[in-house]
Amino acid sequence: MAKEFVLAIDQGTTSTRAVLLRADLTIVATAHEEFPQHFPASGWVEHDPEDLWSTTLSTCRRVIAQAGCLADDIAAIGITNQRETTLVWDRHTGVPVYRAIVWQDRRTAKLCTKLERAGHERLFARRTGLRLDPYFSGTKVAWILDNVKGARQRAREGALVFGTVDCFLLWRLTGGAVHATDATNASRTLMYNIHSGDWDDELLALLKVPRAMLPKVEDCVADFGRTAADLFGASIPVRGVAGDQQAAAIGQACFEPGMIKATFGTGCFALVNTGKQAVVSKNRLLTTIAYRLEGKTTYALEGSIFVAGAAIQWLRDGLKIIERAQDATELARAADPTQSVILVPAFVGLGAPYWDADCRGALFGLTRATTRRELARAALESVCFQMRDLVEAMRRDWREPAGKTVLRVDGGMVASDYMLQFLADMLAAPVDRPAILETTVLGAAYLAGFAAGLYPAPTVFVSAWRLDRRFDPSLQSHLREARYAAWKDAVSRTLTVRKGRR
Repeated sequence: MAKEFVLAIDQGTTSTRAVLLRADLTIVATAHEEFPQHFPASGWVEHDPEDLWSTTLSTCRRVIAQAGCLADDIAAIGITNQRETTLVWDRHTGVPVYRAIVWQDRRTAKLCTKLERAGHERLFARRTGLRLDPYFSGTKVAWILDNVKGARQRAREGALVFGTVDCFLLWRLTGGAVHATDATNASRTLMYNIHSGDWDDELLALLKVPRAMLPKVEDCVADFGRTAADLFGASIPVRGVAGDQQAAAIGQACFEPGMIKATFGTGCFALVNTGKQAVVSKNRLLTTIAYRLEGKTTYALEGSIFVAGAAIQWLRDGLKIIERAQDATELARAADPTQSVILVPAFVGLGAPYWDADCRGALFGLTRATTRRELARAALESVCFQMRDLVEAMRRDWREPAGKTVLRVDGGMVASDYMLQFLADMLAAPVDRPAILETTVLGAAYLAGFAAGLYPAPTVFVSAWRLDRRFDPSLQSHLREARYAAWKDAVSRTLTVRKGRR
């Protein structure tokens, strides 16, 4: 009997989701589970690796049970994951030596500065397309080896292995049989040469990371092994892997050069497909791998915003001025239009195009009349201002005429019509929300289903994309530019990096 389902695993920053899809890409069942965040020091963010594994296992089992199917009915598994989050575990026992250090973590800022001052930033940028920033995995691995007792010696002896979250889950799913990742996740480590398609020995030496720790790098569609039979009642092949932002670009069918997508989750990440050309950014964006299929690499320019939905979580969990994330939209609509409150949400520093790991968040324009309504509006609008920063940089690097830009968006925040309208106003460009918002899951499912022969080639998959609503800009240009100027002024007052000095 033909296998008719694909299981997609989306392991994110605050939760894990499993989704079961049919051969026609319709969703059969979904399960979602949050897990705790750990903040042991200022700027530090950690996860318990066992939480990542247990929520993956439980959500997968739940969707299989909800659908009333068997593991034998599932053609393949696709994995997408929070990128850059770093794990090191014992090669023999599979037990992590430390908590997972999350992509948001800033503890390695001093090491990045040390490498930069030693004159290595251009080398890292040329080989990896990335900047020397705590965001990426390489310095996190170095920190674990330097700060966990005995870790460096064990790594030299070949007893420890490194992986991003996809790699760790793959190890656990296959019972330790497979230590592998895909090209998109590898491209986010500061250790992978995106031009030669291999780990870079010179960069590894600078970071003091033994090559023996590193996983095998595969295409996004590959044979990643099979799950242990006792996990789901039968063995299931794992056939697709991509980092969450690349998976979202695939789910948005951004297969043509010039297409731009932005995913608004905990952070916000925008990618513009640059085709076979690895464009070197002159505007502090990242050059990265969009996907690698059949040995052929497609590149992208990427801008990374560290705090997007996390600003709304801060309103809910930190300030406790809203009960649900969607409350922020209603409050924003009721805000006083005469007040201009600007939030710079640099809770863990600022990403592209500023790359300031040391600055912290700030509020500007507060008065005695400021209420939670204005704070909610400032939080939503801060995401749009940051997105304009990214698109402005992309336009300069890619030289796409402003009038031709159309942004495809996805992620939890895009349910807010208020935010998307303000985003269109700030960009002076249309914003398209797709009918299927789970584009990250869709991308992971597509990779696995394509490998299993259930889904068509990319050129055909493009026709499956459907528009829910287009948001066209309506704000007058002088008002748009005044609001954006206020944002730029607020950021300039927040940055710690000015004129080449800290």
